[in-house]
This record gives sequence, C-alpha cells and structure tokens, in this order.
Amino acid sequence: MERVAIIGSSMTQFGQRDAWIRELLAEAGGECLEDAAVDPTDVDHLYVSNMASGEFEGQTGVVNALAHDLGAIPAYTERVDQTSSSGGAGMYAAWRSVASGASDMTLLVGGEKMTHRTTAEATDVIASLTHPCEYKHGITLPSFAGLTARHYLERFDAPRESLGKVAAKNHKNGVDNPHAQFQKEVDLETILESPVVADPLRLYDFCPITDGSAALMFCPESVAAEYTDDYVVVSGIDGATDTHVVHERPDPTIMGGVVESGEGAFDMAGYEPEDIDVAELHDMFTILEFLQMEGLGFAEQGEAWKLVEEGYTDRDGELPINTSGGLKSKGHPLGASGVAQGVEIYEQLLGEAGPRQVEADVGLCCNVGGFGNCVITTIMEAGA
Repeated sequence: MERVAIIGSSMTQFGQRDAWIRELLAEAGGECLEDAAVDPTDVDHLYVSNMASGEFEGQTGVVNALAHDLGAIPAYTERVDQTSSSGGAGMYAAWRSVASGASDMTLLVGGEKMTHRTTAEATDVIASLTHPCEYKHGITLPSFAGLTARHYLERFDAPRESLGKVAAKNHKNGVDNPHAQFQKEVDLETILESPVVADPLRLYDFCPITDGSAALMFCPESVAAEYTDDYVVVSGIDGATDTHVVHERPDPTIMGGVVESGEGAFDMAGYEPEDIDVAELHDMFTILEFLQMEGLGFAEQGEAWKLVEEGYTDRDGELPINTSGGLKSKGHPLGASGVAQGVEIYEQLLGEAGPRQVEADVGLCCNVGGFGNCVITTIMEAGA
C-alpha cells in the first residue's frame, strides 16, 4: 500500500459569515485546488464533511452541488457525516480512497453554516446526536461537559484555574491565526468570572457557534512528487467509537474512542506519544483537552492538568497543543473542524504557520464526535 500524501490546503475565515454552506464549501475547495495546482477535472473523488446542512439550512445534496461549482466533473462524490467528528471522518475516507488505489487525487472539503440560527436552535440540532434516552431528559453536550469536569476536578484534586488556563492558552494562540473567529487574548480572571453555563464550566470554557470551511488535497506519494517537493504524509490514522449512552462507560474520565483510535494510529505510524511534536485536540469544552491528552498517552490519567499548569502545552512548551487556537478560539463549524485541524498540522509540518510556527516533524490531530461517541486520530509527518 503506497503512502498517502497531502499536497494542498485551505481554510476560510471562521466566524459569522454572510455566505451559505454552498458558498463556503466552494470558497475552501477552490482555494485548495489552487494551492495544490490541481485542475478540477483531475479530481477522482470529492468528499464533503458536513453534519447538518439540512437541519441548519435546509440544504441537501451539498457535495453534488460542490462538484458542479468547482467543475470537478465527473468525480465520484460523497458526503461524510459523523456528527462533530465529520471532518476527521472525512480525512479517514479521503485517506482510504487513495490508500486503496481507487483514487489518484481526492479533494476533501469540510464545512458548516450555523450562526444564522439562535443559540438555542443550534444547541438543539447538536443535542440531537445524543441517545434518545438522554435527549428526552434535556441532556446536551454542555451538560455532559459540566458533570465530567466536576468529577475530574474533585477526583484528581485539580484546581478550577487549570481549565481556565486551557482557554487562556488557546485564545492566546488564536491571536496569531488570521482565520480564527476570536483573535484576542482573554485573561484568566475574565475566564473564571464569566457566566456559568454548566457548573463548574463557564462561558469561556466553551467553543463558539461558527460558520466556515476548510479543505485538503490527498494523493499517492508518488503522484505528490509530480506537483511539489513540499508535502505531508499521513503516517497513521484510525477511528473508534465509545458507548452511545455516556453513563454506561465504566469511567467517565476515560474516552475509550480516543484511547482506541490513538493506539491504532500510533501502531500504524510506528510512533509513540513522545514522538509527537505538535497536536491539535478537540477542545469543544476545556475539559476535553485534558481527557484527550490522557487518552492519547501524553499524560497519565488525572495528570494532564499539571502539564497545563507547567506550560508544557504552551506554544513554546515541550508539546504545543492547539497552536491554531483550537476550537475554543478558532471556532467550531462542525463539519469543518476536523479538516481545519489537519490544515494546521499540515502548515506546521511544512513550516508555513507564520507566527504560530513551532519546531515540528510529526504532528497529531484528534477529532471527537459528540461526547467521545466517535473519534478519529490522525498522525502526519513531513514528506521525504
């Protein structure tokens, strides 16, 4: 099986956009084609990662419309929906299409249009991914986050400030991301005094509602050399699920999907957690950064908060996490988030991250669906 390369990327401005989903997808897709110097008619497979264009906008058939808008005819098209991990699932689908030999050029575009709906409406759409027995009792993802955060802080004697420092770090990183929704620092005092959403979590512990799109171009490594000398290789990728009913998990502080997908990706890549130089984690809520750090082996269980306190995950730390600003600062357009994680790692490995740049040869991104219901972990390295 030939190694799969990524030869182009793009990301729209994240935030409140006047454009609708079809326009957002075309913006990112067109820019990615230009960045990779690939003609639209050379695209064999076109995937769109999108969770809820029908629910948010009443727009279906978005991937077929995108093929038309880009001129990517007669490419095979497919929409990938895996809730808030749709972007990571799209990366897995795009990788498989090339690794299997079915495609020599695969374009992945992820996007979501959300801000035209009220917070209550958007929350209800997202909450529909929970199990019916949870949904009928009014359970939402913020509820799970608050309950898990309280349990984690009490069980591992972690200070409430440690979660605030995750938010502060990611906002600081977002200042240097021109595509981030929030490009401003937020001090710890402001974070800790913001309104309570799901105790003990407050407003700044949650990512925003966002519009945006991102794209990546995949091809065999042998084909990549025909287009560029600078590319990235997907060295490991895997996906996994956990119980759909969250209270059935034996330990609420362990995300089994993170553990299993991480182990699969590390095994495939031949790397260990200590080999990772930079990581993008799914910080939809600040507590998730702790749980993914521990599930992926970057920290022992109950110890991630200590690394954050020590500055280990800062941009100048031993393992920079969420140099893009993460979902917390960059924004979280559901179908685009996992793809945007891949864009950040791609740029870091090629030395194209500008003021966010860190020293990195190997990077990882972890995209989480729901409250750990489904997870995709991807390891990437600079091409030879």
